[in-house]
Amino acid sequence: MRVEELIIEGFKSYAVRTHITGWDAAFNAITGLNGSGKSNILDAICFVLGIKNLAAVRANNLVELVYKRGQAGVTKASVTIVFDNSDREKSPVGYENCQQISVTRQILLTGKTKYLVNGHTAQQHAVETLFQSVQLNVNNPHFLIMQGRITKVLNMKPQEVLSMIEEASGTRMFEERKEKALSTMAKKDKKVAEITTILNEEITPKLDRLREEKRAYLEFQKTEIEIDRLRRLNIAYQYAKYQKQLGQSDRTFEEKKDRVRDIRVEMERLATETEHLEREIKRLNKQRQQEGAAGSNLQAMDERVKQLSMEVVKSKTQCDIKRKTVMEEERQCEQLQRNASEVEETIKSKGAILERKRQEFESIRIEHERRSIEVRKAEELLQTLATGLSAQEGHENGYMEQLQVHWLIASAIAAEAKRQIVQCDTEVEQSRVRKTHLEREIAELRPKAKQAEKENKSLMAEVETARQQVEKLDKQLRSLTYNPDEEGALLKQRSQLQLSIEKLQERIDQMASQLSAIDFIYTDPTPNFDRSKVKGVVAELVRLSDEHAASATALEVCAGGRLYNVVVENETVGSELLKNGRLQKRVTIIPLNKVQAYVAGADRVESAQQLAPGKVNLALSLIGYEKQITRAMQYVFGGTLICADSETAQKVTFDRRVRLKSVTLDGDVYDPAGTLQGGSKPQSAGLLVKIQALHEARQQLAALQAELGQIEKKLASMEAHGSKYKQLAHQRELKQHQQALAQEQLSSSPQAQLLDALQQAQEQLAKEEAVVADAQRRRQEAMQQCKHIEKEMQDFKQNRDGKLTELSNKLDQEKRQMAQANATVKQQQREIHTLELELEQLGSDVEAAAAELQAAKATVELCVQEEAALQEALTAMQHELEELKATLRTERDLQSGFAEEIKEIEAIHKRKSDQTTELQLEMQRLNHELERYQLDRHKTEREAESLEKKYPWIMEQRE
Repeated sequence: MRVEELIIEGFKSYAVRTHITGWDAAFNAITGLNGSGKSNILDAICFVLGIKNLAAVRANNLVELVYKRGQAGVTKASVTIVFDNSDREKSPVGYENCQQISVTRQILLTGKTKYLVNGHTAQQHAVETLFQSVQLNVNNPHFLIMQGRITKVLNMKPQEVLSMIEEASGTRMFEERKEKALSTMAKKDKKVAEITTILNEEITPKLDRLREEKRAYLEFQKTEIEIDRLRRLNIAYQYAKYQKQLGQSDRTFEEKKDRVRDIRVEMERLATETEHLEREIKRLNKQRQQEGAAGSNLQAMDERVKQLSMEVVKSKTQCDIKRKTVMEEERQCEQLQRNASEVEETIKSKGAILERKRQEFESIRIEHERRSIEVRKAEELLQTLATGLSAQEGHENGYMEQLQVHWLIASAIAAEAKRQIVQCDTEVEQSRVRKTHLEREIAELRPKAKQAEKENKSLMAEVETARQQVEKLDKQLRSLTYNPDEEGALLKQRSQLQLSIEKLQERIDQMASQLSAIDFIYTDPTPNFDRSKVKGVVAELVRLSDEHAASATALEVCAGGRLYNVVVENETVGSELLKNGRLQKRVTIIPLNKVQAYVAGADRVESAQQLAPGKVNLALSLIGYEKQITRAMQYVFGGTLICADSETAQKVTFDRRVRLKSVTLDGDVYDPAGTLQGGSKPQSAGLLVKIQALHEARQQLAALQAELGQIEKKLASMEAHGSKYKQLAHQRELKQHQQALAQEQLSSSPQAQLLDALQQAQEQLAKEEAVVADAQRRRQEAMQQCKHIEKEMQDFKQNRDGKLTELSNKLDQEKRQMAQANATVKQQQREIHTLELELEQLGSDVEAAAAELQAAKATVELCVQEEAALQEALTAMQHELEELKATLRTERDLQSGFAEEIKEIEAIHKRKSDQTTELQLEMQRLNHELERYQLDRHKTEREAESLEKKYPWIMEQRE
């Protein structure tokens, strides 16, 4: 077991968290400047190993080990050593299966010390035992040999050397333990002898007497229990009999009451029918007496029916006509609306076309006016050239003056061209002189330059070699996929993630410390123990969504103490944990294969939800959990309802169809046995919410760690290319520096200055040749311009008529084009005018269509009103006709069979009277039975209530 990593935070001079990794297997020394913290690293190692002699770590007390005694904001010192435990033969006892062993020691300003082994809290004795098992006893006198004591060690006596060897090999520890054990055994033997004497003389006789008394008491208790059981059985039988009688009497009583109610309804119906029959008999007798008078009215009624039938047919025809008129008018309205929409669309399209035409016309008009002005000027110019007079009044001499001005301008241009020719000749001559001088200078420098090149050949070769090497290195750098900017961004991102992880880890540690009540710490009871068989504490296994966060208090009350139970895979795992798990507190274990899971019946839950829709849920349905722990969750949450309020809980708990324990959102408990609990929130209030927050924080931490892992992988993959890139970049800088030095040396030499002078002379010669070529080109252009102007002036003098003819032909061509343009302008004007007229007409059409549509709507409304009036009159006539027809049929029927109908009705009346008499007798009998049932029920209820008051256990064990 060797040191692999050292993490120091807040210890002595290490204020911030410092990681020291990469320890060699043969590491045996620390070097560095004074004050760099060499001794503090050794002190940190001794601090973790549990040194008790603080003078060895240069401190008077533990508080001095904290950075600046806590005055800089650091409140604790923490040192962690990670050991490589890959060598199983040299592993500490109990840690053979751990690849690494992490040991942490923390000291607070208050002086409190805390040890952590592999992230779990451990006692100081356990840590000392761990190190002593691998011969690391920091408290041995010679474990740490300070400066100034080496000579003393070298001069030790043989016995002292033997003692030091025993300490180093670890045998001294066992000798000390042996002596300590022998001393303890001697004390224990003495104590055992004293206890044996007390047992034989005092306790054993007393125990014998107590055993006899216990046997007699148990016999008495057994007899009493049997008597109580039999008495309870008898009372329970009586109570059950009373309850059965009450149930039967309730059903019979309800049946009798329903029958009485039915009889009353039947009697009322019979009485109504009998009364109606009596009235009918009287009416028939009266009508039969008036039979002769009614016969005279039948003919008039028949005539009235025929007249109404004709009027009804006429009204129906009128209604149909009006309905068709309304439909036609509505169709016409729809057509008018469609036409108006089409006209509006046409107006929009025509408007767009008109706007486009106007824009085109405006551009054509402007161009036409411009060309008209040019033609007019050309006409006046031609007339002036022909006659020497202006065609416009007041401008007789204008164009003559204009000709004179043009003549003067042409003369000036010709003179300027001649001046440029002279200037170009001068420049060419000067450049030729300079060229001659430069050519002579170059001829003198060229032999010297050749000699200088030979002398500077080595320097030039060195510069060229350095340049080629720089280019080669640049090419190699470009071929690499490494990007230093990307690596910098990843490093920055890694730092940010590490900072976020540290902050989140601190928050998680703080949250976990607040939830220490649910910590379940144990050691592996057997080697190679499968920790996945221990599922965890119930509170940690529950998943509560945000949707059901309001039910957290109710769920905590529902679970009660079971919230802290530990779920394991089977009873074997639970037994091993209890025996060999070194549990730090008492726990209740839930083995999944043995627990009696219970879930309330779906019919009872459904009945509860029907009593209070949306306010009742089974506790089990409000939580989330893994499928493999379903039985444990059913055991904890399966038999309780969560209700929104007390009223709902009271309603569903004591309902006969439900009778389940209920808990309100405030934590009040309603038990069907009749007990209520509540009034204040439980001590565990908010536990599930805190646990969910801890789960979410751990998920965030896992996500950040995964992201950090990805970045670490990217950085690791970039590391090889990065080192090569940096190496090549460094080489390129060196080569560039070599090239710059060689170039500077080459430039500062006389030979280089000579070559530079030759190069400058050659460049100047090239410039002079370019100047000569440019001057010759400009001279040629000026000569051509001068000849052209002189030729034009000479032609006008010699061929004045030809020029006038040319201008006249050009003017005629312009006039023909103007005529065509005039036709185009007029055509555009006509098209625009036509579009404006069309738009005006379309606007009138829209207004007319709107007026026509309004009139059509008014017509439709009028027709609808007339149709409604006709329909109302038709309905009245039809109603009157039906009444007359019915009356006529009735009169005719009455005339044909009064006697038979009266006889029939009298027979029905007799039957109804007989039925009424029978029902009255049955109702009297039922009323007597109901009175007797009520008396019996009251008596049974009193007996049952008496038993309930006398024996409270009846209600407790009723379910």
